[in-house]
This record gives sequence, C-alpha cells and structure tokens, in this order.
Amino acid sequence: MKLIERYSNGETVSVWEEIEMMEVDAFKPEIYSEVEKVLDETFNRVRYNLEVIHEELLKIGYNFNNDESCNSLRPLNKPLKNADKLLHKLDKMVKPFGYVPVTLKKFYQIVGSCNFGWDYENDENFMWHYSDPIQIGSLDDLVEEMKENDWVEMMKENAADGEPVYLELAADFYHKDNVSGGMAYSIEMTKQPSIDSLFLFEEHETTFVNYLRICFENCGFSRITNPENKNIYEVFFETVKPKLKPI
Repeated sequence: MKLIERYSNGETVSVWEEIEMMEVDAFKPEIYSEVEKVLDETFNRVRYNLEVIHEELLKIGYNFNNDESCNSLRPLNKPLKNADKLLHKLDKMVKPFGYVPVTLKKFYQIVGSCNFGWDYENDENFMWHYSDPIQIGSLDDLVEEMKENDWVEMMKENAADGEPVYLELAADFYHKDNVSGGMAYSIEMTKQPSIDSLFLFEEHETTFVNYLRICFENCGFSRITNPENKNIYEVFFETVKPKLKPI
C-alpha cells in the first residue's frame, strides 16, 4: 500500500519511521508527492486534536491566556494569511546554517500556533502543576524575535562550537509554571533538507512529530501523567482521549 493508505489505516508510527529513514531521498519527486500527503494528513489531525482539546478545556474553565498583544500568547490561532511569505523570510535567515524542517513549515501552514499554558498572572492556582501544556509560538513572533535578538550572530557561535542551530518554539515546563527553568524547547535546523528534525531541550529527546504525538497521547499536556505531579486528570482524559486522532 501507499504511505498515505497505510497511515490512514492506522500505521501512523511506522509510516513516520519509514519517512525518517528515507532522509534526503524523501525529497525525490516520485517519493515526495506521497510523503507530502502524509504530512498534510498529519497536520490536519494535529489541528483537529488541538481544537478538540481547546474546546474541552474551555468547558472545564481552564485559565487560558487571551492577551491580544501577540499571537503567541493566545491559545489557538489559525494559519497566518502571510505564512508563506514569512516562511520564505525564515528560509533566508536560516540559509547560512541549513534548512527549516518541512514539519515546522506544515505546522505553520496548516495548524497556525497554539499556547495551552495557564495564565498564572491572572490565577496562580494551577489546575495541573508542571503538566507541560503544548505551546508552539506563532510564526510572525518567531521571525520578529529572530531579527530583534541577533539570532544569526548567536547561531554563528553555536555552529563554530559544533553546537546545534535551532529555532525557539516554546517555554520549558518550569517557565510555563512561572518558575525559573532551562532552555526553551526548540527545533533543530539541519544541514541537509529534512522532513523532520529533533525537538531540542525537551525531556523526551525526540523528533518534532513524535513530541506532538506524546502531547496528544497525554491530551495536550506532555508531563501530566508524571507521578511526581500528583495531578487529578482522569476525568478530563476520559472525555478527551477517545476523540483524538492518532498522528
């Protein structure tokens, strides 16, 4: 069967493993047309899952941040109308170091952005402590921050020292709970064109797509089931998890 047929029939993990093993061969025209179908289906499911979780969190009174000052603060945003133009800018900024993985581009083209973080400035009584709610910053804010914070110079130093070049996408789970923490979760830029890449500084040490998969396995909160958190989440899971689509 074709990749998209296998993916649609439930082989989501194995299909993605196969795509990752292809490396640059995935970009051959006769292969990429099929890979792109899987990409599109994957990120349509990501968007669907985020919408389901967002709706259910609203029902239970979850304290979202609805600050209108920038897109990255709002819980859920559709793709920006100028996403393709901004992605072109992003490609140019990253070009001296390598490539933006296709998965991140598809996220911005199909999903948009999300921030399921608790608004601790409005209410310090977290529903689930250190649960690590999913957060992927908006494309416009990412590009602007890269320009303002001398991203190129910082990444030149990283490249010279043999360290990864990356784009920061989300606060770590400590910062999300208003506690001083570590590095922002980031996606690694690759030296060759790549479908996906590593999601850095996050405890699972995995790829971007698999990080999203972990988030959805945990209903949008990658650490919510960690025993040290002592969270009561079972009722929420019972409602949400059956509605989510596997990626």
